[in-house]
Amino acid sequence: MEEQLRKQIQQLIRNEVVLATGCTEPGAVALCVTKARETLGREPEHIKLLLSKNVYKNAMGVGIPGTGMIGLPIAVAIAVVAGDSNRQLEVLTVPTQDVEAAKKWLANNASQIEIAVKDECDKLYIECVCTSGEDKSIAIISHRHTNFVFVAHNDEVLLSNTAVNVLQQELQARTGEEESPLGNLKLTARMVYDYATTTPLDELEFIYDTVNMNEAVAVEGLKGYGLRTGKILMENANGDLVHTVVARTVAASDARMDGCTLSVYSNSGSGNQGICCTLPVYNYGKEKGCSHEQIVRALILNHLMSIYIKSGIGRLSALCGIVNASIGVTCGIVYLHGGSFEQMCYAIKNMINTLTGMICDGAKPSCALKMSTGLYSAFVCAELAYHDHVVDATDGLSEKDVDCSIHNLGRLGRDGMDEVDDTILDIMTHKKN
Repeated sequence: MEEQLRKQIQQLIRNEVVLATGCTEPGAVALCVTKARETLGREPEHIKLLLSKNVYKNAMGVGIPGTGMIGLPIAVAIAVVAGDSNRQLEVLTVPTQDVEAAKKWLANNASQIEIAVKDECDKLYIECVCTSGEDKSIAIISHRHTNFVFVAHNDEVLLSNTAVNVLQQELQARTGEEESPLGNLKLTARMVYDYATTTPLDELEFIYDTVNMNEAVAVEGLKGYGLRTGKILMENANGDLVHTVVARTVAASDARMDGCTLSVYSNSGSGNQGICCTLPVYNYGKEKGCSHEQIVRALILNHLMSIYIKSGIGRLSALCGIVNASIGVTCGIVYLHGGSFEQMCYAIKNMINTLTGMICDGAKPSCALKMSTGLYSAFVCAELAYHDHVVDATDGLSEKDVDCSIHNLGRLGRDGMDEVDDTILDIMTHKKN
């Protein structure tokens, strides 16, 4: 593989695998509010948020780090009291005294926060309007969790892709032509495999940074957070390797979704996907006695395959992100077993015909359960693959060509799930309890 192409792929991974504190949707909302407040220059008297339905549902029921509370209002309060836009997706990492100050602010100002769903916009869209007296500021994030496309103070536009481009972005969202994180880079499964397995090791070592950060959250999660999925599974693993690996991984999700203040390395804008792309392959490889090089290459393969698959689905979708992340896991497992590229393709097809249809019904503590389902499936599909068993090309979304199969999964998640999203949001916002 040519050096220039390797550099492009490495930069893609570095762009997509970044630190985040808490669920990335409330984090992105807090970042947007922070930017609008900073632009206003003083504490706002009224805050109006317009969110895409995907952002809205992912922020409704998830724990906000260090607060013991769920949902957007406390995230907004932290942004007002202590937000720093330079911290990007770690904007919710603030000292305890700032959390307490945010709670006091919220108690006195909750009625000043207005949150609504915006129709006909990008699937990842956050618009914040802050007002104080006659002054107004606007900040808009679109496409990516940290991508500001518009910032203005009163009539002064400080940042803009121009109003025409913002409208074009909304049109792209309506037509399903979402901007891809890959840009002009045309990845294939073969390219992903070749990059992970042939690139000089020193160019890949950066991915190992994900291990210590995400492993620390797993250790914390085993103390018992949320549904205590990881803790309970670990207590009953009885030394079983797969059960132990799954338990350790989902414990990190337990902690993160229940408000743990530790940061994780995310993948494609999702902390849970970052956890899923890191811990199973690392812990499985370590327990199997694999070399450091094998584990590093498996991590790269896992993360990059998930990025590739997710790029076709879209940044946010009604298709759960654990689908693409656990497909990455199954590729890493096959590689650690000494499997071939062809066997990795078998595993991908097996997974597509296993997890297709797992919906995202918002970020919440029970995301750990979906992660466990994805991981157990990853081990089963990998085992079939390195025994040379694969679903027929006539099955479901599968085709003879693995990239066509991946494209079909992307089409389902990007185009086929829009009405599902509407139904999920309607159910979540009209519960009787």
